Amino acid sequence: MTAQEAEEERPQEQPTHQPEAFGDGPAEDSAEGSAEDPDGRARRSAAAQRGAARALHRSPLVVPLAERLSSLAAAAHEVVGPDDPTDVYGDAVVATLEDEVARLLGKEAAAFFPTGTMAQQVALRCWAGRTGNATVALHPVAHPEVHEGGALSVVSGLRTVHPTREPRLPTADEVRDFEEPFGTLMLELPLRDAGFVLPSWEELEEVVEAARERDAVVHFDGARLWECTPHFGRPLTEIAALADTVYVSFYKSLEGLSGAVLAGPRTLVEEARVWRHRYGGQLFQQFPTAVSALLGLKHTLPRLPEYVAHARVVADALREGFAAAGVPWSRVHPEQPHTHQFQVWLPYDSEVLTEASLAQAEETKTLLFGRWFSDGPPGLSVTEVTVAGAGLEWTADDVKEAVAEFVRRIPG
Repeated sequence: MTAQEAEEERPQEQPTHQPEAFGDGPAEDSAEGSAEDPDGRARRSAAAQRGAARALHRSPLVVPLAERLSSLAAAAHEVVGPDDPTDVYGDAVVATLEDEVARLLGKEAAAFFPTGTMAQQVALRCWAGRTGNATVALHPVAHPEVHEGGALSVVSGLRTVHPTREPRLPTADEVRDFEEPFGTLMLELPLRDAGFVLPSWEELEEVVEAARERDAVVHFDGARLWECTPHFGRPLTEIAALADTVYVSFYKSLEGLSGAVLAGPRTLVEEARVWRHRYGGQLFQQFPTAVSALLGLKHTLPRLPEYVAHARVVADALREGFAAAGVPWSRVHPEQPHTHQFQVWLPYDSEVLTEASLAQAEETKTLLFGRWFSDGPPGLSVTEVTVAGAGLEWTADDVKEAVAEFVRRIPG
């Protein structure tokens, strides 16, 4: 079983949880004892996150509004000029962002979208028209299948099929031998709900070639593509070159405000712009989002390989820490993280583990884990771990010490 958890996108992809947080999005500031937060946990968790002296990842979602706005304004001069105009329907700084992403991915053109849900629907719809086949092959826990309310079929009239149900991306043989024709193969890199897992570079090349043999096009759901370069040992341009189109997100790994880009052949991108308008995505102004995305590309993107490397240190230390603390069973998945995010599984009730995580943050000012979820066999719970800038300060011994403190708070 995998952690089938909603994304953080708003408003179209309201989360069922946030891996980095204890609460459920904006409700974290609800009053103690309210109908939405009867036990006050959301209020407690937001306070604990803000007050934590140590954390593996500090979510921007708990930064107060005024502080986040002032920080964005203070840094804007790094990516835009003082006299640059604001955007109107996608020009100016939005166009600058599109050009920069097209360059980074080695694609002819790129179009900015307010959400990844819209970007991918448009991409797949455009390909369906060009291939004459409205069937999309993808994984059953890929984002559109789990977190978008059936939008591919309900809104875009597409049909989905699944070459595999294993908790990994499909193999070349599974794609090649699949019994039905499909027009597009969609690959989520990494496959988040299976544990942020990736194939090897050779496997990825082979599965793309298998799709080509079937006269299908290839689309990458690259919401988190930015952090895949260490695992593949290839630059972004070489990874993106395998696909006909690529979608990337700005608010996940890059911690922008929101937004996405679809990159690919110029003619398809121009068609996508038409569909973007039809879907209601031609927004009047988006300059704060575009500026935050450019800042993420400038500052966070170069650091992602460092985050991935340290995530592997943290994963090893977690494994050793649970063993030393006498936990009867634990799993870090993947054993060596493919990106800077991974899963942790423990044999306890999710509410017990969430309360232990929160108590540790409140009492020791160390935020090790966020909220836990029951999403597998009875008696097992899972959480997601993200290692980012704040986590680089943690040594392996720091992690083991924090694990011991966490386990002490689990009732015997």
